[in-house]
Parts: sequence; structure tokens; C-alpha cells
Amino acid sequence: MDISSRTVLIVGGTSGIGLGLARRFQDAGSTVVVGGRDTSRIEGIETVRIDVTDPASVLRARDEVLSRHPDLDVVVTMSGVMVLEDLRDPAHISQAESTIQVNLLGTIRVVDAFTRHLIDRGAGDLVTVTSGIGFLPFPLMPTYGASKAGVHAYTESLRAQLAGTGVQVTELIPPAVANAGQEKLNPAALPLGDFLDEVVTLMTQDPTPSEIVVRAAERLRWAEKDGTYAELLEQRSQSLSTLPGR
Repeated sequence: MDISSRTVLIVGGTSGIGLGLARRFQDAGSTVVVGGRDTSRIEGIETVRIDVTDPASVLRARDEVLSRHPDLDVVVTMSGVMVLEDLRDPAHISQAESTIQVNLLGTIRVVDAFTRHLIDRGAGDLVTVTSGIGFLPFPLMPTYGASKAGVHAYTESLRAQLAGTGVQVTELIPPAVANAGQEKLNPAALPLGDFLDEVVTLMTQDPTPSEIVVRAAERLRWAEKDGTYAELLEQRSQSLSTLPGR
């Protein structure tokens, strides 16, 4: 994927991985728009307000971006929430519903909003962002993992359905990355700069891999194939002891 001289929208790019990726595109010479619910702290990058849980907001943002940038040719959708849940507590259902609204339905809404535009152009890139947790669950975050597994499956089908249109579909699969407080939960989280360095190297290969899997994410992505799934899941389940009453 060429990341220079592109016109890029990154939805969910107001912090962390998204903002870091936006700056990498920008530094490479691309025009970048960052979308999110709160864009007030973003400096030096064009923004658009978008709430992926609100279909009308997604369509308004689409129309605004395309009116300013009819040559838009890259859409990255990565809005996400990561919430701890106690599945023995019935109250967790509200957390589960909000997670699905943002992570899964939000991704689908953004993809749907821009797919027709990219198809009509006959070229472009759609990038979804999942997680290693979508392939090897972290039991403290059950709906987060389920939502990311859902985005993976949706991305696979999207790629199949867009074959031959000129629109390339790429899935970015991060491990734990040291941003948005993840370094407190996981001291082994990959530094953001190192993660982005590796992502850009993989993304700019020709051809671009259908899945961008950095080295730190490989053990999660391929645990089942490698025969390490059960052992790693047991290790990750030990975190459940931190829940009240466990």
C-alpha cells in the first residue's frame, strides 16, 4: 500500500494507535482527516466529528469529508472501547451492548458509508482494526474479544465481496500496545512507536498482506494453529482472580 500522496480518513484516530497512524500517513505526504467524538485536542491534522454509534452522525461525517475531499481513497475504521466485565454480574449486559455498538456495529457503519464511494472510484483501501484478543481471548474482556472476532469475520467477507472492484481490504491486528492506559494493565505492552514502525513496514510491502500482524501479535493470531491456544488461554484466565469475590 502506498501511504504517500493519499487522502485518508481515520475514524477513531483521536488518540493512541489511530493518531499515531494518522501522523505516519501525514509524514509520508498524505492528506489526513481524523474522525472521533471529541476532536478538540487534535492539532495539525484536519478533523471531523463522528459518533459511530449514531447512524446519522456517520452519514453526516461521510458527506462532510467527501465534500471536502472527493478524492478520498483510504478509509481506516478503528473506533473501539475496551471494558472489563464480570459475567457473573447481570449488570455487565450494558457494557456488552455498548462494546458491540462501538466496536462491531460502528465498524460496519463506517465501512458501509464509504464502500460505494470507493467502488465508484475503482480503487482505494479499506482498513479495519481488530485485535490479537479476537483470536486468543482475554477473559476479563469477553465482549471486547467477541466484537473483534466479529470484525475479523466481517472483514474476511468484505474482502471476498469487493474482489475485482479495485478496493483492497486490509485487517490490522494489534497486540497490546502501550497507549490509552494499556501499559498499566500489561507491562509487556509494545511501545507505540515500535508498533507503528513495524506496521508501516508491513503495510507498505507490495503486495500488502491481507492481515497486518506484527511479531508481538503472532503468538495470539496463530495460537490455535501452533497448538499453544489452551495453555495461553489458561494463563490469561488467571486475571479473573482480580474480579470481586474471586
